[in-house]
Amino acid sequence: MHDWLTPQWPAPARVKTCVTTRTGGVSLAPYDSCNLGEHVGDQPPAVQKNRQRLVSLLGCKPAWLQQVHGVAVVEADPLRVHEADASWSNKPGVACTVMTADCLPVLFCDRAGTRVAAAHAGWRGLANGVLEATLDKLGVPGGQVLVWLGPAIGPQAFEVGGEVREAFVAQHASAAAAFVPSGNPGKFLADIYQLARIRLAARGVEAVYGGDFCTVNDPRFFSYRRAAQTGRFASLIWLVN
Repeated sequence: MHDWLTPQWPAPARVKTCVTTRTGGVSLAPYDSCNLGEHVGDQPPAVQKNRQRLVSLLGCKPAWLQQVHGVAVVEADPLRVHEADASWSNKPGVACTVMTADCLPVLFCDRAGTRVAAAHAGWRGLANGVLEATLDKLGVPGGQVLVWLGPAIGPQAFEVGGEVREAFVAQHASAAAAFVPSGNPGKFLADIYQLARIRLAARGVEAVYGGDFCTVNDPRFFSYRRAAQTGRFASLIWLVN
């Protein structure tokens, strides 16, 4: 059994989505049970079984990425693992896929239901423009884009230093509202969801949904901040005919 999520947002009928959770796989602790990351120390046969189960349940072909906290965006390719932090597709059955365990997964589609994309946004990638780069590759005006913000570290758990705040405020003055003093000298609590919305709005994307999770405090999800030795869950988006 599993408790995977189907995002609730007004995407076209051709657009399908899924967010996996910790349940539904075969990995042993501390990766229990549906770890999909090959790079975290889990037993490779367990990861492969988990990935095979994902494919059999969803009926799509995930395009896995080697994520590096950058801004590269590639066309999703199930046959090749690109080093990138976002992918896009206009081919039915090919799932743009990102893995996270506190970073922000962002799913995109156009209102016509002809193109989809997924981005992995930690604070560095977010500050350096991974969402903007994904929108560029999607090639659709901001007003024609729908976005769903997936499970990430929540605003009460994401303590950062002043340099993180400065990186965002230097680009968008309104980003100051996404940081509040944490009580520790020089530290702030950051709202990564608000930061994403600010950057999307600056590109004309107002139809933004989701953003009401906290991976640290929600035991359904893997969280690197909660336990450094942990697995990764996936957020996927794909088209059907």
